[in-house]
Amino acid sequence: MGQFSSLPRSGSTSSSAVISQSPLGPGSQNPVEISAYFDEPTTLEIDYTLNLPDECLACVFQSLSSGDRNRSSLVCRRWLKVEGESRHRLSLNAKSELAAAVPQLFLRFDSVTKLALKCDRRSISIADDALILIAQKCRNLTRLKIRGCREITDDGMAAFSENCRNLRKFSCGSCSFGAKGMNALLDNCGFLEELSVKRLRGITDAAEAIGPGKAATSLRVVCLNDIFNAQCFKSLILGAKNLRSLKLFKCSGEWDSLFELIANKVDGLVEIHLDKLQLSDVGLYAISNFVNLEILHLVKTPECTNSGLATVASKCRLLRKLHVDGWKTNRINDEGLVAVATYCPNLQELVLIGLNPTCLSLEKLATNCQNLERLALCGSETVGDVELTCIAQKCIALKKLCIKSCPVSNHGIEALAAGCPNLVKVKVKKCRGVTMEGARWLSASRGSLAVNLESIEPELQEAVVLENAVEEENGAVDIPNTRNRANDAASSSTARPASFKMRLASFSRRNLVPCTFRRWASMGAN
Repeated sequence: MGQFSSLPRSGSTSSSAVISQSPLGPGSQNPVEISAYFDEPTTLEIDYTLNLPDECLACVFQSLSSGDRNRSSLVCRRWLKVEGESRHRLSLNAKSELAAAVPQLFLRFDSVTKLALKCDRRSISIADDALILIAQKCRNLTRLKIRGCREITDDGMAAFSENCRNLRKFSCGSCSFGAKGMNALLDNCGFLEELSVKRLRGITDAAEAIGPGKAATSLRVVCLNDIFNAQCFKSLILGAKNLRSLKLFKCSGEWDSLFELIANKVDGLVEIHLDKLQLSDVGLYAISNFVNLEILHLVKTPECTNSGLATVASKCRLLRKLHVDGWKTNRINDEGLVAVATYCPNLQELVLIGLNPTCLSLEKLATNCQNLERLALCGSETVGDVELTCIAQKCIALKKLCIKSCPVSNHGIEALAAGCPNLVKVKVKKCRGVTMEGARWLSASRGSLAVNLESIEPELQEAVVLENAVEEENGAVDIPNTRNRANDAASSSTARPASFKMRLASFSRRNLVPCTFRRWASMGAN
């Protein structure tokens, strides 16, 4: 760590050890000089960190990775103490054995404000007693994430929330407590801003309604994922007066009527994510009343059509990000996209999956949406070389482009060499007509452009046909593949045996939606 400096000293016949102190200046703490005199010349070691205040040492630790922090804490007792007192974020393996270590653990880490408790499904998790003990030791906790802690009950959540009333963010997944524990949390944590609930198994058909409690005015973000009876959160959503982001994924029940009620009581929503919901145009008509809406994700909502999307576009003219997965139902096409292009000039990010846009809508989007910087077209049967050429000629502001499973070829890729002057990154996935030669040519033509190509290996064609038939029966849309990448240098892929590629292909199945969304989730919040 650069902790010591060595200075040469002359030898001595004395065998005694000498410890001396030498002042560095007025008001400074003297470093310790330790030298042992032997027949050979030795060195003088000075520990300069003794003059470094604890606050400065803590700042150094905060700039290190978690592993480096752990190793640094083993240097000496002082570093162990300072590192523990300055650590605000902690992630623990929440097996039942953790309960015995909690008192000593939080005696060292007494400044933790962000805590994650995770237990794998094959292990027994901590129970109420450990959670209550943690709450008593971490009264300044502001963020808590619980995963797989199936032994925690409603009583444990109630006792925890009574001790951690300053909680601002709470996230739970694959837990077994129910509506009673959730209501206790919302009643006690009046500063709660973000609530994320995933696979909460204690929520049943007979579950009591979950209300906003004291968090009614503080809640800003609500995310519900894979909840069997998500309708019991209806009162929570309606009562969150300052709600700005609502995310619903794979939640059962009919949602049109709920959005009609929300539109009358909550007017500040700027972000809505809807994934695999029973939602129709009626729900979209209600969503169109959120005139400040900036981000909308419609993923696999097959009952939504051009009419609903056009209504949202005509009223929500501040839209910046739009993701639509039509699930190849063809209910949203050029008509709905032309409406988006007409009424949403501020659009910056557009992801179209399972839709079939043509030059009619793409040209309109490129002409009217002058700020369009990120575009993804996936699983489309109509996006070919002509459409890609249109994008290259018209999308002046485009910076990032992703084309996946579309009938484009090298001719379409070549059009990008002369168009899209601000383009910095191109991703082409599973487009059979695009070869490595085409990707290399584009990369060589525009040296500053990062080109990424993922294609299907020739030796896997037969396997792909067989597996694709199975995938189609199951309703999936992805095709297994191995990866070829052509970046700035556009190097060829490493040769591997066909058997290895076959095994890799079997593990590489990914759904179009999360793959695209994860890539773009970090592309700036604004």
